Amino acid sequence: MSLTRDFTPYDSRRTASGHVSSGAPVRRSFPKSWGAEHVGENSVLFRLWAPDIERLRLRIAGRNREMLPAGQGWFTLTVEGVEPGTPYQFVMPDGKAFADPASRAQDGGVDGHSMIVDPAFYRWNMPAWKGHAWEEAVIYEMHIGTFTSEGTFRAAASRLADLADLGFTVIQLMPVSEFPGDRGWGYDSALPYAPHHAYGSPDDMKAFVDAAHRVGLSVMLDVVYNHFGPAGNLIVSNIPSFFDPQFITPWGPSINFAQPAVRAFFIENALYWLEEFNLDGLRIDAVDEILDETSEKHILVELAERVHSETTGRRRHLVMEDHRAILRNPERGGTPDAFVAGWNNDAYHAAHVIATGEAVGHAGPFAAQPVAKLAACLAHGGMPSQDDDEQDARSDADAGGSSPLTSYIHFLQNHDHVGNRAHGERLISLSEPGLLDVMTSMLLLSPQVPMMFMGEEYGEVQPFAFFAEYEGDIAMTTWANRLIEAEKFGGLPEGVTEPWQLDNPNAPEAFEKSKLRWERRDTAEGSAAYGKIRDLIGKRREHVVPGLSGMPHSVGRVLASAPETIAIDWQLSDRLVQLRANLSASEVEAPGISGFVIHRVPETVVADGTGPLVMPATSLLAAISRHRIFEYSSER
Repeated sequence: MSLTRDFTPYDSRRTASGHVSSGAPVRRSFPKSWGAEHVGENSVLFRLWAPDIERLRLRIAGRNREMLPAGQGWFTLTVEGVEPGTPYQFVMPDGKAFADPASRAQDGGVDGHSMIVDPAFYRWNMPAWKGHAWEEAVIYEMHIGTFTSEGTFRAAASRLADLADLGFTVIQLMPVSEFPGDRGWGYDSALPYAPHHAYGSPDDMKAFVDAAHRVGLSVMLDVVYNHFGPAGNLIVSNIPSFFDPQFITPWGPSINFAQPAVRAFFIENALYWLEEFNLDGLRIDAVDEILDETSEKHILVELAERVHSETTGRRRHLVMEDHRAILRNPERGGTPDAFVAGWNNDAYHAAHVIATGEAVGHAGPFAAQPVAKLAACLAHGGMPSQDDDEQDARSDADAGGSSPLTSYIHFLQNHDHVGNRAHGERLISLSEPGLLDVMTSMLLLSPQVPMMFMGEEYGEVQPFAFFAEYEGDIAMTTWANRLIEAEKFGGLPEGVTEPWQLDNPNAPEAFEKSKLRWERRDTAEGSAAYGKIRDLIGKRREHVVPGLSGMPHSVGRVLASAPETIAIDWQLSDRLVQLRANLSASEVEAPGISGFVIHRVPETVVADGTGPLVMPATSLLAAISRHRIFEYSSER
């Protein structure tokens, strides 16, 4: 049995630049319950949980073999003489063949054959890599398909050194698992264990992670555990017991996490990415729609416990899309939280209203007093907010201040908030340059963990659209949904009332126009933006990060100041960080500062340390004092 043309093992001794690595390479693999696992040299055990049928066959290298019932809905079969690259599928009693739900690689996509992969073939070249402490995190969100013109892991790896040079410490990949077609965001996955065929082989992805570690970058992966996509979903039609029709999500019946086999499928998926691909962490999407109402322990709690207990010897970080308190460790006692951080949409929405004047859709509840709301988020992390759809009061993050500020991930842009807009405009096309400079400075010099969306570092103006490759009714539904999403993210352009007035997300042009135009980085505007980001991240690393270790949970205080002005003092472990920002179009007075100024926008802003500051329109000062100014109680 030979390797197919589309599946080529990667020479793992070579880095992205083509240089043979030195050191002592190691091999990594994770034995999972589902799918194909090597149990000896060229001996492979195939396992599938399919309790709704009485007979299952394995089609391997063109031959059907009867699988054996193993109890509790499992079917197994061990096959000898199986080489890497061998194609296989499972076959239902009616003769319908389908891919392995836990396939490590696909020959041509979700409708093709699954491929046997030797996970230990790749030799890792950075065995001593331990990752970054969380307080060092400066996150760069990346979509592999549009990060480079080639849209592959190998091409992306060639640009990692530049991101490390800028000061980023964490790459957060948008989902990379197999989805239908050659283009998509990745959140409608069909095969959660297989890297997408258009991006490269599993070994190409491992080489990307290896290259990142070589230049000092951690790599986290966005994973989706609440649904499968509307197309190519082989589990829905072949394993009905995988779902629980009692509970409904926006994507259909909930996944049945009460079933041990289903639970193992997802928990092992997390461990698989972390162990077999040597990743430094995971970001779990839409955790509020991971419904596990009948289990004694919520699946995310169990997942986090297993990650922390089974991936020892290095730092592994789990991030979620929101801050549900039930997923936080109530007794810290010096041990890490189950989830180290979550995205803070409150801070984003307030910042977006300030930067653009748009207060529609999800940002609607922030129309009143956005500056005060942003100040509260920056000082304390969270704030009481409104549910995006129902307007019911809730606590989004942790308004009580019981969590460290580094458990909040702040951002001015991400894939959702850019790509779900009617035309995919980036913030640079919506905000005044001076105001954007102030907002970016606040993002990178505040204690919260900052995240930037790819291209933001050099002022990319190319839009980032929603794109997919669906056909038929699903394609039309996807197009129609663009109208609904656009209303939530920035609103509809004047005169737009029908979906076909917006670009077709299934057209190749939607994907192509979303690719970064790296030539802009070399223009005067791009070079200037690039230099500003390098400078800000450097100042964060030198002046803010050292105070984040051992930081108390409640550290921020909002000072009385003029309207449209933010004045915050953060007492970190050994220093006071002071931020003064005038977000208005008029000169205002702001509380004075002590210590020394580390950053100012524009450069002409003056601080003499003798009293209140006179802040010109759209300006910012950040300062550091190396002595403790005040103590905090739990009251504010």
